[in-house]
Amino acid sequence: MQEELNQFKRNKVWELVQRPTHENVIGTKWVFRNKMNEEGSVVRYRARLVAKGYCQEEGIDFDETFAPVARLEAIRMFLSYAGKFKMSMMGELTFFLGLQVKQLKDGTFISQTKYNRDLMKKFGIEEKSSVKIPMNTSVKMDMDTDGKHVDQTRYGALIGSLLYLTTSRPDITFAVGVCARFQSAPKESHMTAAKRILRYMKGCQEVGLWFPKECGFKLIGYSDSNYAGCRVDRKSTSGTCQMLGNRLVSRFSKKQNSIATSTAEAEYIVAGSYCAQVLWMRQQLRDYDVEEKETPIMCDNTSAIAITQNPVLHSRTKHIDVKYNFIRDHVEKKDITLEYISTDKQLADIFTKPLCESRFEELKYELGLIELS
Repeated sequence: MQEELNQFKRNKVWELVQRPTHENVIGTKWVFRNKMNEEGSVVRYRARLVAKGYCQEEGIDFDETFAPVARLEAIRMFLSYAGKFKMSMMGELTFFLGLQVKQLKDGTFISQTKYNRDLMKKFGIEEKSSVKIPMNTSVKMDMDTDGKHVDQTRYGALIGSLLYLTTSRPDITFAVGVCARFQSAPKESHMTAAKRILRYMKGCQEVGLWFPKECGFKLIGYSDSNYAGCRVDRKSTSGTCQMLGNRLVSRFSKKQNSIATSTAEAEYIVAGSYCAQVLWMRQQLRDYDVEEKETPIMCDNTSAIAITQNPVLHSRTKHIDVKYNFIRDHVEKKDITLEYISTDKQLADIFTKPLCESRFEELKYELGLIELS
């Protein structure tokens, strides 16, 4: 309790003022918790002094409520910047929001090894053989209308578990996203594909994200698409990632909402939707006193780049939704710049389609996925 009070004083989080005469004063209380490690053992007893928010009445003490929820991108950014913060008396960070964290002199390693092992037991993969890639390049996922139905609840539980695992394992993001499209009516073929991801994870359980300490804080985005990649409705798949120095802090793989009529349109749509994410990341970096100018987004389609640089909406681009032209406005303002990169150096390629083993392993390494010896 005394340490908590000392922290208040050290961080200057309060100020002594006169008691207001016509306002309700909110009291405080102590909350006691046990800090656990990834194995469930108590490592520290914690005391927190909190305000009695439940004593407030709507319309009298407050008008609006806000829920402070952290985005995973913000957490990864925080961990990227952490080798800069002062160490607390609680010791080194080892377990954070379900993530195992290992701090070394040259960087930080983030993994979910224990959670991964638990999934192997839960879904009966322990005795299965491992595979080299999460999704075979020859597999074409569709509705499989003639296939045998499987338990929808169990399939949904598997997908949900895998989605959480992508927090530290972006290499399975695309495969999990494809399997998640069939949760409303899963078949045996879909369950087999989802369990293949677990079989892949079995062979690399110790792999995690490496955040090197000394690699700068330059923000670079990568944007890519797989034109008409979905066999069900022929919509394209968007894939993006953001590197802060050499640290992967943001990525997504998602089927586009509309059907693109060309590869250029598909690439322009993903770059347009990605622009807002880049601007949000820049705003977050300001909290760390990092000011970005003209953040580059790397794209391997020259036609999409040309569209952002053309101030005239000609007949071939009029049908593209206004929200995707958002990027053109910010290119003109020099907030971002869309730059060309060859396909073999496009890091977002791993988030748009299945890849062969050699290409898959190459991109894993580039994204910072390693296994600590």
